[in-house]
Amino acid sequence: MSPPLNRINSDERLPAQADVVVIGGGVIGVSAAYHLAKKGLSVALVEKGHVGGEQSSRNWGWCRQQGRAREEIPLAREALRLWEDMQNDAGVDAGFRRTGVLFLTKSKDELASWERWAAVAREMQVHSTVLTPAEVAERMPGNTDKWVGGLHTPSDGRAEPSMAVPALATAARKHGVTIHQGCSARGLETTGGRVSAVVTEKGTIRTQAVLLSGGAWSSLFCRRHGIELPIGLVNATACRTTPAPEITSGALGTDLYCIRRRLDGGFTLALRNRGTVELSPDLFRYARTFWPTYQHRKNGLKLSFGKSFFDQIMRGTGWSFDRPSPFETERVRDPAPDMSLVNSALASLIKANPELKDIEIAEAWGGTIDCTPDTIPVISPVNALPGFFLATGFSGHGFGIGPAAGKLAADIVTGATPLVDPAAYSHERMIDGRRLAPVSPF
Repeated sequence: MSPPLNRINSDERLPAQADVVVIGGGVIGVSAAYHLAKKGLSVALVEKGHVGGEQSSRNWGWCRQQGRAREEIPLAREALRLWEDMQNDAGVDAGFRRTGVLFLTKSKDELASWERWAAVAREMQVHSTVLTPAEVAERMPGNTDKWVGGLHTPSDGRAEPSMAVPALATAARKHGVTIHQGCSARGLETTGGRVSAVVTEKGTIRTQAVLLSGGAWSSLFCRRHGIELPIGLVNATACRTTPAPEITSGALGTDLYCIRRRLDGGFTLALRNRGTVELSPDLFRYARTFWPTYQHRKNGLKLSFGKSFFDQIMRGTGWSFDRPSPFETERVRDPAPDMSLVNSALASLIKANPELKDIEIAEAWGGTIDCTPDTIPVISPVNALPGFFLATGFSGHGFGIGPAAGKLAADIVTGATPLVDPAAYSHERMIDGRRLAPVSPF
């Protein structure tokens, strides 16, 4: 079951041409379209399903700097500022609030790693506080677990995924972006070795620049054009509870469960670092590339083998642009939630917080996370195809940093001075052996 989502209307007419075409209507694509339009460019955004319909509405709703990889901290810091600016510009509530993020641990080694992270973050103007057991108890008086400490970042925030991307799309449309839902991009046309058009199921848009923000679908789209993009797909599960006492006004992470306070009075709840990897031909293609990451995270991952394996074999990557593409076969990727994870998360939450004993699960859903081998996104030109750009592979971090990732992508597309140093996000690192080591997530 998909989570609730505010819907927006589509523009009726597909433009014959645009300065930039953005493929993908998640938080990254919508944010990029917004920033491109603010630079004075004509922008068309095409989305095979509906805006915010996949992982952008299925995530936890955390907007955090805390625990980010060093390479992502500058982007995360800028994102918090842009969340506020874009929400104000939209004139529509995206649910963004600066209510802080708190992590708790029972491991002295983990606490020591947090202390090291906090020292690095301070050098980058992110101020987090390492907490003693007494300070944890003061903040969580009803919690019955014994913690060796915690980490708190009061400047971090939260937003409502069901509201956020439609709100940002409203802001983008104010600046002239046209939005075309139920409009799959089948592929690219080229002239003289560079991008010259996007072919969609509803017609062709002439353009000199295309930004692909297709999330879980990006690697398949790239391979249609002979471009390598190692992306692994992990199905994740989350849920929302019925209204509950406010044990935190922000987001809370522990060794088992993670929660985020919702505007409806409940919590978004999930188990930490859990997911299911679907075995597929695509995964085997990049098995060696992903092996270090799998070894690093295998304790929290399940493996599954099913219909999608054979579907991928049958569909291939050579579809014709004048016929329906794989992107029209599955408009919205909607994996089933893993209810064993939901039940475990709820039991752990209530056991540690007895005052929540009366809450129940109101709804559960699945989503698909697009992961790179080093868990750092690709925000980059594709050198092999001038005019083609990527903003994808956000590895479960995309929602929180979405506004800044979109701004960085817009800067790269236009050749402007980038918001932050884009070197860590290059596409080339994915294919020339410069990939970073897997980043250990909080």
